[in-house]
Amino acid sequence: MTWPRLVRAEIRKLSTTKMPWGFLIILVIISATTATAVIVGEDMDGTKGFIATAADQQSLMAFGANAMMIAGLFGAIAVAREYGHGTVVPTFLAAPRRHRAVLAQYTAIALAGGLLGLVGATLSAVVVAISVPIVDYDFLVSAADLTQVLAASTFAGAAGALLGAGLGAVVRNTGGAVTAAVLLLIIVPPIVVQLASQAADWVPSVLANVLSGVAEQPDLLSALAALAAWGLIPAAIGLVAVQRRDVV
Repeated sequence: MTWPRLVRAEIRKLSTTKMPWGFLIILVIISATTATAVIVGEDMDGTKGFIATAADQQSLMAFGANAMMIAGLFGAIAVAREYGHGTVVPTFLAAPRRHRAVLAQYTAIALAGGLLGLVGATLSAVVVAISVPIVDYDFLVSAADLTQVLAASTFAGAAGALLGAGLGAVVRNTGGAVTAAVLLLIIVPPIVVQLASQAADWVPSVLANVLSGVAEQPDLLSALAALAAWGLIPAAIGLVAVQRRDVV
């Protein structure tokens, strides 16, 4: 089977299940929560200073950290469930060179993760733009800053999806892969920061915020490379694991 057909097949497998709709519902819920925070929320002094400046609004819209976590879970489930349901067997029969099948799967999942990040950031931007005038504030975020937020969320979503896919390929169990993703993206980073404060700049949430323009350290190129590494390293480990063991 040719490479484009492999990728199309993987995209079809992702798009013909209910899983993407479940994640879309999660994005809608998060956006609704953001709108509620803007309309109802107040600072301790009773004002709405948290939406008073362009930087505040951009920070509220920054979806990169959420995108990476959500897409990480998506990638972990998408890959691990194939081993649980046995659908990985016909995939490898159609593409005996396993690395091609795995790379096609990674490509489809990264595209889906990037799309989840983009949709999530777009929804957040829309609800902020709509809800801010309701409480008599102006929407202040420039087109360039909005573009940066959207691009950062797309990239973080793709990186998170690759991370999750790699974990799914290694663990091959949906519950275990989801647990590993939660540990790696949510639980372990704060613990590492507590043990080594210099690691604070390199955890996924901080890197995503740098790309979104709402944090300054590390620099943009370093953050881009580091966030890519968070996705590519687990994906590479998963690829090696698939090639060195039995299919099931």
